[in-house]
Amino acid sequence: MPSFSHLVIGLGNPGEDYARTRHNIGFFAVDEIAARYHCPAWKKKFRGLITNADDFLLLKPQTFMNLSGEAAGEALRFYDFLPEQVIVFHDDLDLSAGQVKVKQGGGAGGHNGLKSLDAHIGQNYWRVRLGIGRPMTEQGEAVKGDAVTSYVLNPFAKSDKVWLERLLPALADSFDLMLKGNSAEYAAKVGKV
Repeated sequence: MPSFSHLVIGLGNPGEDYARTRHNIGFFAVDEIAARYHCPAWKKKFRGLITNADDFLLLKPQTFMNLSGEAAGEALRFYDFLPEQVIVFHDDLDLSAGQVKVKQGGGAGGHNGLKSLDAHIGQNYWRVRLGIGRPMTEQGEAVKGDAVTSYVLNPFAKSDKVWLERLLPALADSFDLMLKGNSAEYAAKVGKV
């Protein structure tokens, strides 16, 4: 069995209906990394889609966001990864569009994909938080509840294309920094695009 240094997970929802939604920015990120590292075609395994570079495995859970931890847990146990070897790319409403922050551990912040991961692999994994912004009311207050769900499950606006086309390649171009444990440098570098 091959030995990999990291399990890299992109969070999203499977299927054409969700393919271009804000909630799927984690899938976009790992797709860009897979392309940059010339990974083979994605194949089905662990209730997800996997591919690999020479020294890391990529996973896109196909269980829907709220059950992402099930696929992640299977891959983690099969390859005997520690949570510290897991890097997760996910959307974050609390960061402005295109902003990136990286941290290890912490709470789920209301993100159901992270809640599922926490339940199945613990909390000590690395989180690459990709800002998608939070919708605001006409009065300038952050929307909540169903309006948030609608926002994350809708496609990116045309205006988002500008920052997405800068951010996604930058995430892949500098990804070796994350693999080497230079998370602060990675966040600083990709956060400036």
